[in-house]
Amino acid sequence: MTKAVTTLSDTRPSGTRTTGSTLTGTGNLIRLILRRDRFLMPLWVVIFPLVVAGYVTSFTDLFPTPAELLQYADASRANASFVALYGQLHGSSLGQLVNWRSGFIPVMVGLASLLTVIRHTRTEEEAGRRELLGATVVGRHAGLAAAMIATIGANVVMGVLLAALMISQQLPTAGSVAMGLEFAAAGAIFAAVGAVAAQLTESAGSARGIAIAVLGVSYLLRVVGDVSEISGGRLGWVSWLSPIGWVQRISPYQDEQWTWLLPPVLVTAGLAWVAVALSARRDIGSGLLPARLGPAEAAPSLSGPLALAWRLHRGLLAGWAAAFAALGVVLGGVANGVGDLVGTNQALKDVFARIGGREGLVDAYLVSIMAILGLIAAAYGIQATLRLRTEETAGRAEPVLATAVGRLQWAGSHLMFAVLGPAVVLLISGLFAGLTYGASIGDIGGQVPRVIGAAAIQLPAVWVLAAIAVAFVGLLPRLAAMSWGALVLCLLIGLVGTAIQLNHWLLDLSPFTHIPHLPGGDVAALPVISLLGIAVVLGGAGLAGLRRRDIPTM
Repeated sequence: MTKAVTTLSDTRPSGTRTTGSTLTGTGNLIRLILRRDRFLMPLWVVIFPLVVAGYVTSFTDLFPTPAELLQYADASRANASFVALYGQLHGSSLGQLVNWRSGFIPVMVGLASLLTVIRHTRTEEEAGRRELLGATVVGRHAGLAAAMIATIGANVVMGVLLAALMISQQLPTAGSVAMGLEFAAAGAIFAAVGAVAAQLTESAGSARGIAIAVLGVSYLLRVVGDVSEISGGRLGWVSWLSPIGWVQRISPYQDEQWTWLLPPVLVTAGLAWVAVALSARRDIGSGLLPARLGPAEAAPSLSGPLALAWRLHRGLLAGWAAAFAALGVVLGGVANGVGDLVGTNQALKDVFARIGGREGLVDAYLVSIMAILGLIAAAYGIQATLRLRTEETAGRAEPVLATAVGRLQWAGSHLMFAVLGPAVVLLISGLFAGLTYGASIGDIGGQVPRVIGAAAIQLPAVWVLAAIAVAFVGLLPRLAAMSWGALVLCLLIGLVGTAIQLNHWLLDLSPFTHIPHLPGGDVAALPVISLLGIAVVLGGAGLAGLRRRDIPTM
């Protein structure tokens, strides 16, 4: 009883004296996090090093001689679009090119890290589980410490795995270690950013929005600074303000700058201290930023399940739409420079041709980037689908279902955004990519419809992954998070499957493998109809299970 009272006293705001350690139980919570994330965490810890290893194989196959590597490097380092996407390229060795080509992956590592920390801090509070744990022998800051330690530890493991893979491919040891530290440092910084964001709001969604916005600004600062520097502008110093710029200045495989590890370490420690200080100044379940209270009575427009779903999904949809518009502009701008990269390298021309473009290398490039955008849109479809499970576990589904709203009507209101939301964002990305590329070659009217069509053809594969999430929610709700595993599998197959020469039956596991190659290719009806049929069957099975099982199922 004494221990329980002591622990409960740790949940008071600052200004009250507590007994016992505020970190009591941290070790047990770390084990709990690792158990809960035993499937999800290994996916991103392993997938990013494997993607980089695939780049090594690709460069080795495409550019077998130093002269060809130099030709590719010379064509790439002055291309503003590629510098914006990957960063500056200062050398032409295999290691330098692989590290440069991996320039966007630290952003993805940062995203995975901040989402992991928020999931185990603010999401736990929003769901009420943090308060239950607080009633046991758990210190006030134990949950935050456990989330940070587990996430940073995962980044360290990822860095070690990456360094080992690079060394195994005969790349220099010092550069491989530096590259592993670069990735781990990026993850650690944004894990700390997620920890601070989790203290600011009552909503996990808002916390994710704040942290992702910081990540986006960091990437934008790096882009502005690097592009300005290669073009002789005066804003090169801006990249020094970006954590992404800091880790890239470690410069693996080129006179490694180990001192650039110091800023990420200091900032991570500083942000962790800020997160602890902010946590001590608020009540459990509350945020430092005041919550905006709604009106006492709902507006007539909020009278049905679809209107409620729109209210819940609109912010997410707007954020994804803005991100896809930005991606469309960047990737469309890159298209015009693709021809300069291949030069006289026949092997690279053959690879682009095999991707599916039949009317030029640019078409083949557009095929590949639209496949990547399709994978990203599938992430949105899965996220929108899993909102069903979130509403259920948070206890908000039961009051809705206690009215005249049926289960299928409730589920359908959310699934409409899982179906139409990816369509909206893909069409937006196709529109902006077509506009950007069309403007660069003076053919907006001809390119916009072609690129929009290439974006739209990804939808059957996207809907298959969303349907897998529906099946999990309806039939195996406790394993709903495993829906992300299907996306990771498709991502792995798409990025490195061909490079590491996977068997055809493994490549065929991804629905994106069966998508017609547009623009430039022919549209076959059978694979599109087959994918739509699979999506309908999986989605129908999930809805049938949801209709029959208990709600909630914890």
